[in-house]
Amino acid sequence: MVRYVPRLADGQKVKLAWPLALFRLNHIFWPLDPSTGKWGRYLDRILAVLGCLIFVQHNDAELRYLRLEAGNRNMDEFLTGMPTYLILVEAQFRSLHILLHFEPLQKFLHRFYTTIYIDPRKEPEMFRQVDGQMLINRLVSAMYGAVISGYLISPVFSIINKRKDFLYSMIFPFDTEPLHIFVPLLLSNVWVGIIIDSMMFGETSLLCELIVHLNGSYLLLKRDLELAIQKILAKKEGPYMAKQLKDLIIQTLRKNVALNQFGEQLEAQYTVRVFIMFAFAAGLLCALSFKAYTNPMANYIYAIWFGAKTVELLSLGQIGSNLAYTTDSLSSMYYLTHWEQVLEHSTDPQENLRLLKLINLAIEMNSKPFYVTGLKYFRVSLQAGLKILQASFSYFTFLTSMQRRQMSN
Repeated sequence: MVRYVPRLADGQKVKLAWPLALFRLNHIFWPLDPSTGKWGRYLDRILAVLGCLIFVQHNDAELRYLRLEAGNRNMDEFLTGMPTYLILVEAQFRSLHILLHFEPLQKFLHRFYTTIYIDPRKEPEMFRQVDGQMLINRLVSAMYGAVISGYLISPVFSIINKRKDFLYSMIFPFDTEPLHIFVPLLLSNVWVGIIIDSMMFGETSLLCELIVHLNGSYLLLKRDLELAIQKILAKKEGPYMAKQLKDLIIQTLRKNVALNQFGEQLEAQYTVRVFIMFAFAAGLLCALSFKAYTNPMANYIYAIWFGAKTVELLSLGQIGSNLAYTTDSLSSMYYLTHWEQVLEHSTDPQENLRLLKLINLAIEMNSKPFYVTGLKYFRVSLQAGLKILQASFSYFTFLTSMQRRQMSN
């Protein structure tokens, strides 16, 4: 039972960045390799079902805690359990969607790494430029690692203090004091934390890599077109210049269409999970900021988590905006093909007419920028990230006003 191994078109293994290398070990969110046999696939499905059952058990236990604290009107304790519960529910929705689309995801990743991923051996400069855009995302991954480390170290303190505490705020409907019950539950806490943490930084890292390499492929398309046009103008083969430019634009359009089709696949694969991630973001940021504000020293994990989520949204939004800007400039790319200079030297009126019609078609095909969206409800852009932060700040001010009212009473 081997997880999918990304390879380039020539069979060379892709050297994954460390967040994706860790994410590849996540047996719920990373697809199997096509070489996996029937029994291996059955075993993987059984493990996935067991994982979902553990998620359901944790959901029930954490919800019991939240209901108890809500009934006691204890806002501080209620919000202590809210971030982990929200991210648990988000993980359940995202894992369910990805398990239902495991096979398409593997085919989609295979197409990405064989056709879209920028090979550092062939395009070292563009690869450095693209890879540099992922540095902030890797910082976010490190911050998420610090968050889960803070949770995973809590059993050590529990042992030192001779207490039987779980990693998260939970109430089980049965006695958890016996050691043979407590230990498996604690281990399930650890498993859930690792799976969800790798989901938080891993899937965002993968989405960012998909977008930046797609954006880089569009930039390479533009660069190659400009270089080829300069060669045509330098040769000045008057009778053939219009046909040469026309053939070049046709060749470029074919690559353009292939990139556009991949963008549509990217949208189809991620639109639901992006919607889920953004839908939970405002509430999660609100709860995290409130806990970090009320007691920064004791709740440092929430502060780090808040910072990671904020930077994650802004960096993903900026990458999405970069792709939209690049695709929006494609129509200008075709218009600025120096066709007027070609027409000056060309002596074939029919080819001239075909060239102009083709340029009009190319401009029309690329008249709209491409955005990754969340079920067409919003676009992955810097503006969307800022709106989520504004909404979370509004919720935060509401909670702080409620807390002051409770304290005054």
